[in-house]
Amino acid sequence: MNILICVKRVPATGAKIILTADEQDIDTRHLGFTISPHEECAVEEAIRLKETHGGTTTVLTLGPEAATEQLRFALAQGIDRAVLLETDGGDWGPQATAQAIVEAIRAQPEPVDLLLFGNESADSGGYQVGIRVAQAFDLPCVTGIKALEIKNGRAIAKREVPGGWEVNEVPLPAVLTVKEGINLPRYPSLPGRLRAKKAQIEQAKPQHSDDGLEKVRLKTPVEQHKGAEILGRGPEAASKVVEVLKKVGVI
Repeated sequence: MNILICVKRVPATGAKIILTADEQDIDTRHLGFTISPHEECAVEEAIRLKETHGGTTTVLTLGPEAATEQLRFALAQGIDRAVLLETDGGDWGPQATAQAIVEAIRAQPEPVDLLLFGNESADSGGYQVGIRVAQAFDLPCVTGIKALEIKNGRAIAKREVPGGWEVNEVPLPAVLTVKEGINLPRYPSLPGRLRAKKAQIEQAKPQHSDDGLEKVRLKTPVEQHKGAEILGRGPEAASKVVEVLKKVGVI
């Protein structure tokens, strides 16, 4: 089975985002980068499927040359091949990104049996790229999955719904978008890191296609500051605690 996983280089989860003065980009001078958490789980799921069914795994990303760091991390975990669709670091919308991935898949030496994406990226959260790629190839697509089994050339993908599970069975090849929690990603071993450091990363430079979107400016959300209120000290604070608990509906 030939599995392709698409990942995205994003600012480290939980990091404080600071914009450039013109509000057109993120100031990355003091910012770390990682793979989106959903995509980390997609990488792990691909490795587990290979361990069970055999085959090959390939990780692909579209981004600047610095994104090789994220590709090598996936290689260190156990992925076989890595492909960088190198850009100048500028903003690519979901349509342009999907088109570049589609062209890269068509250029692969072997047909792909399973395409794995994160359910959404940790930065823009567009929920679009995997679906657009599936549409381009006219492939079945299941999004937001939390459990996966491959059996007799079919993917049995499950996603959580209120009160239980929704089960989707689709033939391969297929596109699946993975949610965080489907597994616990492994940490790269030292031998894995050494192999990844020496591994050759295949590179291509896709042509940016106009997706009709125009960026006006970026805007960070208003920070929510947490605080504490001292209701009193000693036994005299008990009555005020009771009032607060009544206000929030606990008692």
